[in-house]
Amino acid sequence: MKPTIGITMGDAAGVGPEIIVKALQNSSIYEQCHPLVIGDAKILERAVRITNAGLTVRPISDIAEADYRYGMIDCLHLDLLPVDLPFGQVSAAAGDAAFQFLKRAIELAQNGEIDAICTAPLNKEAMHKGGHLYPGHTEILADLTGTEDYAMMLSSPQLKVIHLTTHVGLIQAIEMINPERTYKVIKLAHDTLTRAGKEHPSIAVCGINPHAGENGLFGNGEEEEKLIPAIHKAQAEGINVTGPYPADTLFYRAVRGDFDIVVACYHDQGHAPIKVLGLEAGVNITVGLKGGIIRTSVDHGTAFDIAGKNLADERSMLEAIRVAVELAPKR
Repeated sequence: MKPTIGITMGDAAGVGPEIIVKALQNSSIYEQCHPLVIGDAKILERAVRITNAGLTVRPISDIAEADYRYGMIDCLHLDLLPVDLPFGQVSAAAGDAAFQFLKRAIELAQNGEIDAICTAPLNKEAMHKGGHLYPGHTEILADLTGTEDYAMMLSSPQLKVIHLTTHVGLIQAIEMINPERTYKVIKLAHDTLTRAGKEHPSIAVCGINPHAGENGLFGNGEEEEKLIPAIHKAQAEGINVTGPYPADTLFYRAVRGDFDIVVACYHDQGHAPIKVLGLEAGVNITVGLKGGIIRTSVDHGTAFDIAGKNLADERSMLEAIRVAVELAPKR
């Protein structure tokens, strides 16, 4: 069965509607999945005119009405925005709407009506003005699903990385890593890829220190204290995980195909290799959400400076939809 992917419009004053329309011009999307836009049909129609896409927007009020036919965009129409919403401006209305689009997508995923969520970017300032005081998509997803243990995964066509820590300083990141967190992230990587249909995924854990500590020569025994006990615990449960490996060779080996996913210890350790492979191909993924919900996102912001000008590049959205299809739990 083709998975149904709920695509949220994000902040409608930004490039979200445009990159969605441009992405859905590709017939290959309809060959891979059933795409359902969750947003405002009026804004989507405006994006069709701006991009000269030649597509028809079909507003629906219930997911059962969707046809998923190429050339026609099914839009679950929440009707929250004025048709003349200004481009490139922080707006409480757009911030609230972006939150409501995501909230509806979460409800649909929890009810099993969609198989994964793919998000266009939102603007944090606008969302705060709209009354929703969250740092971003991930925190909304965690709160509305009641999830405490989750992780960020990055994906490109050549490499997948999942993080033990993300948006904290390096010293704090090392302090935060412990065997419990390492084990949980290894398990999240295993469970996510297994549900996506990958049997016995190969997981590699990256070291914290140069040369992964080299048996205590570098660092203060962080690998032995924080990583290795978790690796042994996961191995005892039959999970195909090895390491820790030196960072300077591990990502090369993973791109070569030796491993299905790498566990990175801190933000830049995982982000830099993905972004070297190409900014346009990077996808941000939230894993570990209750109910097995998968959320993918473009790896860029709202780009207010080019919104409404038909300059936005849809390649990250195309890749985000592709990864949502890849990681959606298989029925």
